[in-house]
Amino acid sequence: MIEPEINISIKRNMTAKVDKSWLEKVARRVLEAEVISPSTEMGLLITDSKTVHKLNRIYRGVNKPTDVLAFQMTPGTNQENEGLFVSPPDGIRHLGEVVISYTQAVKQASEQGHDVMHELALLIVHGTLHLLGYDHELSEEEQRMRDKENEILTLLELD
Repeated sequence: MIEPEINISIKRNMTAKVDKSWLEKVARRVLEAEVISPSTEMGLLITDSKTVHKLNRIYRGVNKPTDVLAFQMTPGTNQENEGLFVSPPDGIRHLGEVVISYTQAVKQASEQGHDVMHELALLIVHGTLHLLGYDHELSEEEQRMRDKENEILTLLELD
């Protein structure tokens, strides 16, 4: 059976002890919950706060660290159609890349009183939903996104 391709990278020399197959399982669950075509590909990068801070500054103009960034390849329902990528000849829909700060995930897990794997799952779900066109700029969009996050986290049986 053909399944979406999920390319996972973990920055070298990080102390993160994260199982790539678990990361893939979480991302795949989001795609399954949203009934995404098997002819789909996405990337997931686990890195440090310094790298995410730099990306946040360069691509969003926000000069501070953050937990997750999503670089969407195709526009969502509430984005302009300017600058669309041409459909690739391989027929695979390239969703984009989710970049997560492991350092920030550890900090947030401690602040929220749950383990780092739960926090990573939340960030993967959140970032992947962004790739699929979800947003939280408006309050009704935010509620829709939070509801979907909770639904998928329940499916993952993390609690």
